[in-house]
Amino acid sequence: MASTHPAAAINSYNAVPAPERTEVGALIARWDDDADPATPDRVDWVCSGTMVDADTFLTAGHCTTDWPAGVRFYVSLAQDVQSALDSAAAAHPGDSQAVAAAVGVEGTAHTDPAYPGPSSSPHDIAVIQLPAAAVAARWTFTPATLPTAGELDALGPQGLNTTSFVTAGYGTQEARRGPGGQTHPGGGVRMKAPVTFNALNPSWVRLAMTEPQGNGGACYGDSGGPNFATLDGVRVLVATTITGDTPCYATNVTYRLDSPAARAFLAPFVTLP
Repeated sequence: MASTHPAAAINSYNAVPAPERTEVGALIARWDDDADPATPDRVDWVCSGTMVDADTFLTAGHCTTDWPAGVRFYVSLAQDVQSALDSAAAAHPGDSQAVAAAVGVEGTAHTDPAYPGPSSSPHDIAVIQLPAAAVAARWTFTPATLPTAGELDALGPQGLNTTSFVTAGYGTQEARRGPGGQTHPGGGVRMKAPVTFNALNPSWVRLAMTEPQGNGGACYGDSGGPNFATLDGVRVLVATTITGDTPCYATNVTYRLDSPAARAFLAPFVTLP
């Protein structure tokens, strides 16, 4: 659910803006999209993610790979990152570096070296290491709480069925049909929506985003974004959005952060509970 063509929203149904989720941010990329050094690089928000400590932004591995050489990554914790990019582009025409710096803080990407793994163990996880002082100078947030090892397993299906889940991100809306076919409008504004437990396996937790049940859900551009569960009264970042059904109506397939593989990757970057 990455997006290099952002267009405000997680699914529009049952979703609301999330200005209070200040730890949730957008991943911005600056890259050469035409192999012509005489033209400015392109700058866009491309994925979502979450600050998990003062200098570590957690996102998906597929968000930080398969880019042209020289790509630069930035993180913004703005509520409306698309409007911020539009304003910066108007203020700095033709200067992609100034646009990116006006909206985000530049960092260094670290992708799980085992990505892409098999579907049973995808290793689809990455972090952006940021200068903590530069982040603190621009935004105030409380880092997300990560789960303990095997925390979702300990709850089991019965416990997960009664657990409150919320997904968040900057992604587009569910598919709409028009004269030109299906489109996914919106994107670039931090939103949140309730989801409910569907299924659990060693690497994935599948979350239902069906509208009749009161759910919302994730869509394109929400990759890497958080899926929170309320566990013993604490909001815990238990998984990150990776994929789902093409029209964004049914299921959010999310990568578990309590799994051994995810914890092994995160251990050098953040203190794990």
